[in-house]
Amino acid sequence: MRRMLDTFRALADPTRLRIIALLRAMELSVGELAQVLGQSQPRVSRHVKILADAGLADRRKEGSWVFLTLGDERRVGPLLAAVDAWTTDEPGDHWAVADIARLAAVRADRAAAAEDYFAAHADEWDAIRSLHVAESAVEDAIRVALTRSPVGRLVDIGTGTGRMIELLGRDAASALGVDRSPEMLRLARAKLAEAGLDRAELRQGDMYALPLANGSADTVVLHQVLHYAHQPAGAIAEAARLLDQGGRLLVVDFDRHDKEELRSRDAHVRLGFDDEQMAGWFAAAGIELAAVERLDGGELTVKLWLGRRASAEEHEDMAA
Repeated sequence: MRRMLDTFRALADPTRLRIIALLRAMELSVGELAQVLGQSQPRVSRHVKILADAGLADRRKEGSWVFLTLGDERRVGPLLAAVDAWTTDEPGDHWAVADIARLAAVRADRAAAAEDYFAAHADEWDAIRSLHVAESAVEDAIRVALTRSPVGRLVDIGTGTGRMIELLGRDAASALGVDRSPEMLRLARAKLAEAGLDRAELRQGDMYALPLANGSADTVVLHQVLHYAHQPAGAIAEAARLLDQGGRLLVVDFDRHDKEELRSRDAHVRLGFDDEQMAGWFAAAGIELAAVERLDGGELTVKLWLGRRASAEEHEDMAA
């Protein structure tokens, strides 16, 4: 009974209901929530603490930022279903309309900041990556991880200069790179033509809404992309959507670290990831985390997380 009372007390405030609605839409920092709600950051932090104490929101500190998501699905799911049922016949809420508009502004600000950075650094992108760990060692590990089995239809999300297609394209039945930045795609087209891989396809697209069909890939790569993602779970789920049965997802990124300066200097949103976090996102996307490889060296540690979608035969065996 006490847990139920804590839950309903936590929801008995219009601001906290607005926060729950916003977190359903996307993961947000406390500062972004304050911006959308039009309230001070300390006030929003107090509301967030109440929701977190009731198990309705999760907080994760990364350097000086605190990111927020909804709490455990088993706790939050029934409440959201009830909220949806209760509000079906209600007239439009002016607060909800305003929040959605301001949330769109937050998304636009994020996208503009990222695009400005990529446009300014497109020519230097490979050099920036090489500052952290020997790229040759990372690429050797990627090749070993992915070429033990046929690469098949390769999709490289956040392809940047097209380096992953350069590395794996000759082993693939087909290769397609997706990137949001037109400057990056122009650079990738030039580099891939130089490498004799101009048959590779390049498309502009968002990693949260890829312009590709379900099951259209056998191998999907997210190489040094996820630390720019405000919604890494969403990016992984969208990448997993592309995988055919038996397909593989490889995420290459930094291990968790505390180099706060990378936020301002290199536009990093996430200060790396740990294995438990990555395994949870893989599992939620229907992917089994099959292997983790750690590559120490340079200022940061790089990790390879390799996941796999079960084949039709394995699904049958599990159902039997």
